[in-house]
Amino acid sequence: MSAQQADAFWMRQALALAEFAQSQGEVPVGAVLVQGGQRIACGWNRVITDRDPSAHAEVVALRAGAQVLNNYRLLDTTLYVTLEPCPMCAGALVHARVSRVVFAAADPRAGACGSLFNLCRSPLLNHQLQLTGGVLAEESRALLQGFFNVRR
Repeated sequence: MSAQQADAFWMRQALALAEFAQSQGEVPVGAVLVQGGQRIACGWNRVITDRDPSAHAEVVALRAGAQVLNNYRLLDTTLYVTLEPCPMCAGALVHARVSRVVFAAADPRAGACGSLFNLCRSPLLNHQLQLTGGVLAEESRALLQGFFNVRR
């Protein structure tokens, strides 16, 4: 499987998690944490369910991954997420030493991986991540737009 095919494969899993989040009344964002070609953890938005402002899909996946690896440093991992990480999530990704982030839709309002600024690539921090954006972006964007159209 090529790198592009692998990115699409894992992003489809993240999109399925985003759909599950939507079914729970959450903003439809899903995340999958991969190491060595294996899924080690996943997450979906749980802010409303958990009454926790930090329970974004990325943070939920990072917490689960840390438990699986028995370490907060998630070295040699890739996080696939359906929406560009916000500043809180980008900071957590840097702190966890994730190697790469692949996101679907850009977030022009809160994106911290290139849309508003790029926390994940900042030379001011002690770790920089590889970034790939736009993988299955249309599917993610459609899911998010559909969710917010119903809410408004």
